[in-house]
Amino acid sequence: MNESQRASTEAPTAPAPGSRRPGGRTARTRAAVRDAVLTGLAEHGYPALTVDYVAEHSGVHKTTLYRRWGGVEGMVADALALAGEDEWTAPDTGSLAGDLRTLAHEVVDAFADPGQAAAPTAFVAAAFQSAEAAASLRGFYEERFRRCESVVDRAVARGEAPAGTDAGAVVRAVSAPLFLRLFVTREPVDTAIADQAARTVLAAVEAGAFTPENTAPAAEASNDAPA
Repeated sequence: MNESQRASTEAPTAPAPGSRRPGGRTARTRAAVRDAVLTGLAEHGYPALTVDYVAEHSGVHKTTLYRRWGGVEGMVADALALAGEDEWTAPDTGSLAGDLRTLAHEVVDAFADPGQAAAPTAFVAAAFQSAEAAASLRGFYEERFRRCESVVDRAVARGEAPAGTDAGAVVRAVSAPLFLRLFVTREPVDTAIADQAARTVLAAVEAGAFTPENTAPAAEASNDAPA
């Protein structure tokens, strides 16, 4: 039996990203590849990540890597998909102010330690160089923001936010200034900046800035204005 045939009998084919979490050998193989991808991204960045590197550090044969993931792009995309299958939940501090502050602090905490921030930063960099990685990163954050919408839903129920508040827009607005500093202007972020972002969004929510009548496109607003 040649190497290609032997690799094909060693482990079953992994399911598509986002499908039911596999078990047994498939799960171990997928996790090993994910860990190797994360290490490679953190150490060398996306441009230098190779199938050879992942094979060496995961213990999975190159033939299997190519057959399952197609190459580096597919492995990076699946690593993000696997990261999105965790059980993370949005904070529930009992107030909108506390929840928004906690969300902002979590962003800062994730990127405060250079070692911890290396892999997620590399994922963002990869998204600028790979359409597949960009789609996976977008999917990852769409799921994260979807989970965060409960923060706003609870606030509306408690009377802390106007009915009709756009939950998705609110949770994105909390992290937006932090990501701007992290990935565009390359400025440092800290808890004071996080608190400022949370307070700004809270004030906007209370003022009704995220309700439908205040989020309509400018063109629609101008069309509705009296002559």
